Amino acid sequence: MNFVETQRQLGITPLNAMIGSINPLFRMPFDTVNKYKGSVIAESFKYHYDNNEFYRDLCLRKEISPNDIQGFTDLHKIPMIPVQTFKQCDSHLLMTSHLKDIEYEMRSTGTSGIPSVSRRDRVSVDNAFESVLMTYREFFRISRGMGLFLFPPTEEMPEMGMVKALNIFAGMLDGSANLVKKITFNPAHAVEKLLSWEGKHTRHIIGPPFLIHRLVKHCIDNEIKLNLEKNSLIITLGGWKQFTGKEIPRKDFNELCSKYLGVQIQNVRDMYGLVEANMLAVECREQEKHVPPWVHLSLRNPRNVLEEVEYGQRGVIAIYDPTCTSYPGFVLTEDVGYLKEDTTCECGRNGQKLVYISRMPGVEVGCCAINLEKFIEEKEKEVVSQGGTNV
Repeated sequence: MNFVETQRQLGITPLNAMIGSINPLFRMPFDTVNKYKGSVIAESFKYHYDNNEFYRDLCLRKEISPNDIQGFTDLHKIPMIPVQTFKQCDSHLLMTSHLKDIEYEMRSTGTSGIPSVSRRDRVSVDNAFESVLMTYREFFRISRGMGLFLFPPTEEMPEMGMVKALNIFAGMLDGSANLVKKITFNPAHAVEKLLSWEGKHTRHIIGPPFLIHRLVKHCIDNEIKLNLEKNSLIITLGGWKQFTGKEIPRKDFNELCSKYLGVQIQNVRDMYGLVEANMLAVECREQEKHVPPWVHLSLRNPRNVLEEVEYGQRGVIAIYDPTCTSYPGFVLTEDVGYLKEDTTCECGRNGQKLVYISRMPGVEVGCCAINLEKFIEEKEKEVVSQGGTNV
């Protein structure tokens, strides 16, 4: 009897048992957790195969059925959905759930302006919130303090995945302030807000790298050096490449945050995710991106994505996420990276550790952060052309 069958007999949902046990799972032997995740992902595959005609036809063309996916060693056989499929006008065909059961649509738009749309039913939304919240608690342990949010409030961009994911921090803190309003950002106001909290709260800064970089540049240009608290965190999501194609060097970013914002370098933490999945790979204090223990990443040969590459080798990132019930969460991304060969970490956790490198050559530059940066740049040009300034 495998993990899934044992949990089902007790009336427990195996996947939710894993999400709620994130802390002990990260400290179990790698091979043990692989058996558990293999079981829940195999169950997810069977669910979508049985209930999604479009995906079942895809599997039949590849001669793959639930009989072929019994556990962890079979996961690489699961047919993947290319991420660009979510941008097609017939993307509703991906749905396992009925459209009438969709609770929430999440979008991300790249430089082409064509949105990637991922639709979530009630169970997918439940799983998404539970998995993201548990992941945040595992890695950040915050329940107090103030958050300087360098992203728009959800009422301005309710469908942007990055905004939705980062706004979950609001419920974990004593208070927060969104410093991006009506698609504008004034770093001087951000400094004022941080200073107003000094001596009263632990201050955290959360947002995409390009906006935190703007805040740091403002401090450099105006010879301002802040001194955040010992436990202050800088948490980033959204990628390190700007919409112009220029990349923000991570090492320089860490050092500048330490020098001008007064945070410890190990408290600068990045996260990797995409709107088509419910997972976030979050950095620990060693700045290693840990994959949640219920999610599996497979790195694929860029010349033949049916071929899996070994740990330590660069490849295209494929995500197997069993938390998605509205559509198969088996997504072939357009991102390049590799998995560390050593599945242990100095932080005490075991499991897959992702190193994100870049987008694939030639594909559209796109993510929530790049889209937001483009909006802000256009807004600022509009303000300047009208003879005004950002306030």
